[in-house]
Amino acid sequence: MDFQAVKQAARDYEADMTRFLRDLIAIPGESCGEEKVVRRVAEEMRKVGFDEVRIDGMGNVLGFMGSGGKIIAFDAHIDTVGVGNLANWTFSPYEGYETDTEVGGRGASDQLGGIVSAVYGAKIMRDKGLLGDTFRVLVTGTVQEEDCDGLCWQYIIKEEKIRPEFVVITEPTDGNIYRGQRGRMEIRVEAEGVSCHGSAPERGDNAIYKMAEIVLEVKALNDRLAMDPFLGKGTLTVTEQFSFSPSRCAVADRAAISIDRRLTGGETFEAALEEIRALPAVRRHGAKVTMYNYNAPSWTKLVYPTECYFPAWVTPEDHPATRAVVNAYRGMFGEPKIDKWTFSTNGVSIMGRYGIPCVGFGPGKEEEAHAPNEKTWKADLVRCAAVYAMVPAIWASA
Repeated sequence: MDFQAVKQAARDYEADMTRFLRDLIAIPGESCGEEKVVRRVAEEMRKVGFDEVRIDGMGNVLGFMGSGGKIIAFDAHIDTVGVGNLANWTFSPYEGYETDTEVGGRGASDQLGGIVSAVYGAKIMRDKGLLGDTFRVLVTGTVQEEDCDGLCWQYIIKEEKIRPEFVVITEPTDGNIYRGQRGRMEIRVEAEGVSCHGSAPERGDNAIYKMAEIVLEVKALNDRLAMDPFLGKGTLTVTEQFSFSPSRCAVADRAAISIDRRLTGGETFEAALEEIRALPAVRRHGAKVTMYNYNAPSWTKLVYPTECYFPAWVTPEDHPATRAVVNAYRGMFGEPKIDKWTFSTNGVSIMGRYGIPCVGFGPGKEEEAHAPNEKTWKADLVRCAAVYAMVPAIWASA
C-alpha cells in the first residue's frame, strides 16, 4: 500500500474540501432542520462518484461506494447547535472565515469537517484502487445527533437493516484516535406541594423548598459516583429547574429539575435512577424520578421516539477495527495517541446498544464544539481524509 501516494492525494484535495466545508457552514442546520445540509452533502457525494446516494426516511444521507458484501461505515452527524449569543462571536457564524490554515464557522469542528473528510476519503479510495471486492464503504451524514445522539443509527440499523462490520466516527478527536466514551442519560425529578396565598405561606406546602433540599443531596451524590480506569468517573449535574404556581403571589405547588447524568463503565440507567430515588430528601418528599423521552419530528416529519438513555461503550485497543485505524495513521503520520471522548457521540447506539465496534478519528478539537468562534484546521481535513482512505483496505488485508 502506497501511503505516500494517498497522503499526497489528500493534500491535492485540500481546496475542494475547504470549499465544501465552507458551503456547509453557510447553511444553518440545527437538529430537525437539516434538509438543505443533507441535500448539499448528497450533491457532493454524487459529484465525486459515489455508486449510490440516497436519503432515508428519517432524513439521513447515505452514500455507498464499492460492491463488496461487508460494509465499513464512516459516520458524521451534519446537524449543529445554534449560535447562542452573537455578541460572543468575532465573525459571522454562517459566513465564517478562511485563512491559509483555518476554516471558521458554526459546525467547523462539530462536526461538518468530519463529513467533508469522509466524502473525500472515499473518493481517494476509488482514485487509488483501494476499494477491493470484499467490502462496501458507507458514508453517513446523520441527523438529530445534537438533540438525541444515536437516534439516527437506531433507525439505520433497525429500519434500513444496515449493520456494518465497524464504524469510524468522525467527531473531532484533537488529532488522536478514540475508542470509547462515557454514556449519559437525562433524568427528571419532580416534587409536589400545595399552593396557597403568598401572604400566608404557612397555609401551603412549598414545592420549591422541597426541591432545594433535593438539589443539595444530588450535588453531594456526584462525589460518590463510580470510577472506571479508562473512561473516568461517572458524574451528574442539575441542568434545569422549573416551578409551577397559580401566580407570583402564590406558593408553588410543583417543582422539578433536570439532571445530566454521565455513566461510566459498568453503570446502568436503572442503577442511576435508583441512586436518586434513594436520596433521603427524595424519599421524604415523595419526589418522582423518571427518565426523559425524545419524540421530536425529524426534518422529514418522522417521529421515532426513544428514551433518553445513551450507553457508555469501549472498543478494545487490540480489536481489528482499532488496529486498522492505528496502522493507517502510523503509516503516514507516526505513532498516534489512543484516548477517549469527553462528550457523547453516535457510538452510544452503534456500539453501546448494538455492539458494532466504533473507532473515533476526526478533524477539529473537542474544545471547539458548541463554542463561539468555532473553527477547524485544513491540515486536519487532509490528515483525516488520508487515514480514512487507507482504513478499509488495511482492515481487509489483516
